[in-house]
Amino acid sequence: MMPIGPLMIEHRVIEKMISLIDMAVPVIEAAGTVDGGLIDTFVDFIRTYADRCHHGKEEEIIFRDLGRKRLVEEHRQIMNELLEEHKWGRMKVSQLLQAKGEFVGGKQEALTKVLNCLKEIANFYPKHIEKEDKHFFLPCMDYFTDSERDRMLEEEMDFDKGFIHKIYKEKTQQIKLALSSNSS
Repeated sequence: MMPIGPLMIEHRVIEKMISLIDMAVPVIEAAGTVDGGLIDTFVDFIRTYADRCHHGKEEEIIFRDLGRKRLVEEHRQIMNELLEEHKWGRMKVSQLLQAKGEFVGGKQEALTKVLNCLKEIANFYPKHIEKEDKHFFLPCMDYFTDSERDRMLEEEMDFDKGFIHKIYKEKTQQIKLALSSNSS
């Protein structure tokens, strides 16, 4: 398997969640309200799975190694676009979380912000995934030897093995800090 294989499999999982976000929009519009827990679930999925796990492997392994190669201008441009899109996604998810907080805090007009963020996210990810799957991943594998591809795939597997442990180590540290600052 090439190192893009696991990433493309992850794309299918991300697409399923994005379709749920897309399905939620008319439900939220019809209800005129949003469940903060639902938004938290969407945010957690995007931040943890799509960004830290999936984009983490892209940026820290695939893009890192591509950055060491002499890419044709088209591929370098697409890689830079993808990196900017990852940043855009992070920013949009932060805006969604902020809008949810405003809504839950009593600002009814923030529902429009929540809906706009959800719509933008649901519109963004399919295009981003298509760009990677159909225009970038496969041609970029030609820059690597078989042994380089094997090493990247192994590095991705190692990344995944340690991922859950890293997440919960960070969470326990955050709780400890929060409790320490509250007891002062």
